[in-house]
Amino acid sequence: MRFRYSTEENGKLVKKALVYTRDEHGINFADVDAEAVSIVQKLKASGFDTYIVGGAVRDLILGKKPKDFDIASEASPSRIKKIFRNSRIIGRRFRLVHVYFGPRIFEVSTFRSLKDGPTSNTFGTIEEDVMRRDFTMNALFYDPGQQIVVDYVGGMKDIREKRVRPIIPLPTIFKDDPVRMIRAVKYGAAAGFTLPLPVKWKIKKQSPLLAAISPSRLTEEIFKIIHSSQAGRIVEALDSMGLYAYLQPAAVKLMRENLNFRSRYLRSIAALNQDGFKDLPGEALGALINDYLEDITDWERGIVENYKIVFAAARSFVLPMNPPRFELDHAVRRFFAAHGVTVKKSHFMERPQPPVHEGADTPDAEPRKRKRRRRKPKSE
Repeated sequence: MRFRYSTEENGKLVKKALVYTRDEHGINFADVDAEAVSIVQKLKASGFDTYIVGGAVRDLILGKKPKDFDIASEASPSRIKKIFRNSRIIGRRFRLVHVYFGPRIFEVSTFRSLKDGPTSNTFGTIEEDVMRRDFTMNALFYDPGQQIVVDYVGGMKDIREKRVRPIIPLPTIFKDDPVRMIRAVKYGAAAGFTLPLPVKWKIKKQSPLLAAISPSRLTEEIFKIIHSSQAGRIVEALDSMGLYAYLQPAAVKLMRENLNFRSRYLRSIAALNQDGFKDLPGEALGALINDYLEDITDWERGIVENYKIVFAAARSFVLPMNPPRFELDHAVRRFFAAHGVTVKKSHFMERPQPPVHEGADTPDAEPRKRKRRRRKPKSE
């Protein structure tokens, strides 16, 4: 094990981070995405300190192959954009860069400062950046070129001891962003880690803060959960901590009222990402609605009428989640198909046209007028 030092104002060297070598961190380099490596190498070659960060490093240490690779650099967004033509800058308050490799997107962020607290949106140093991350397990920096892991906060020790430990102080971590409560429980359940008692107590006390979170953010979190290989364990853990009621209140109400529904619902979610799961459109979302639809669908109705009623019921059941219409449509069609009923696409799936007021042109009336005007010179 090596150490990383920095110099204080008085010139004294201070130990800042632990540096783990390949033999010590145990990351299998074959599991590291080649395109993520190329991004890091290109930024480093341009003179900017750059690392793979976050959940990808955590998963690599745990022997898992990450789906996403985030990158952090001292390079500013404008510099990153100049280095990668296949990129664009996003965000208003704190700008990030998305680097594109075909359909794949790699998010590259600039180190953030602590100037305005843990949620600062100003650029800073790596030492500041690490202190505004949520949990120690997500605050490790991996250099794929040297194959070292840089640890400023004891994250490696916490991973080895299977512990979810916050970096941001408990009085503020969940107030700053209540979604961190969901992530803390999710990380613990997915990896088999424990949550310290003070963290559990704080989550139970502050869980009502989730009521103010936007449906779009909750939808993003739910999609991450149902695409996890540990979806069943995560949902059970969230429910035991009182958090799942803010993600899927209708499902939690039914689980409380009907133990049979609870066992079926959890079994359906636990089957996600297991053998036979192909991640087809609507397949994961179906795990959230199929058991409910089984109980409320009247198969005596006509197909089109039944589809409309079931689709509306499914949309209402997953609130406040707001999935894309095509995902929910595929999930409902898969439910019908499982019962041997094929729902064909027809006019009822088209977007409704805006109402036409008396005396107003229809949407296609103006193009017809232009055509008549163009034909007039030929008839004169």
